[in-house]
Order: sequence, then C-alpha cells, then structure tokens
Amino acid sequence: MLEIDWDDGHQSRYRLADLRAACPCAECRTGDSSRPETGPQDPLAIPVLPARSNELVKLEPVGNYALQMIWKDGHRFGIYPWEYLRRLCPCDDHRAGRVV
Repeated sequence: MLEIDWDDGHQSRYRLADLRAACPCAECRTGDSSRPETGPQDPLAIPVLPARSNELVKLEPVGNYALQMIWKDGHRFGIYPWEYLRRLCPCDDHRAGRVV
C-alpha cells in the first residue's frame, strides 16, 4: 500500500497493483513507446497493458509536482503528478465524485 496524507486532511490508500496498472507513461498507455501520441488523451480512459511487477522499490520526488515510482522489474518511466494521484484515490468519496 501507498498512503498519502493530503494537506486538506484527506488520506488516500492505494494498492500498488492499482498504481502500476495506472502508470501514465507512454509505454504502458499505448503499448508502443515510439508512438505516444496514439489513443485518447485522458490517462484514466486509456487501456493499459498488464503490469509485470507490482513491487515498489523506490519513490522519488519530481520537483514539487509529482512522484516517480521505480518498480522491481526496473520500470521507472511513469511520473505520477499529485493531481493525477488525487484523481486515482480509491476512497468511496472520490468514486462518488464528492471529493475533488
């Protein structure tokens, strides 16, 4: 699990498998890293390929706007902006659209 305590007091708890499946990198989203422009632009609507590893090895900050996740299989291309992580929050309030 990855837990994030947001500044507004909300807490998000993510299953690592869900985060890996939601990797926003071009390779995971299109299946072809040489053609990242293909497919819909909303990363929540783009189908993804099955993850090879759900074991998180390291988290690295990317400036003050995102996290980069390094997975055990070496995958490290997905940069998860804070806004994207908030939209991915699996809590009931976010799924029902009550929290932004």
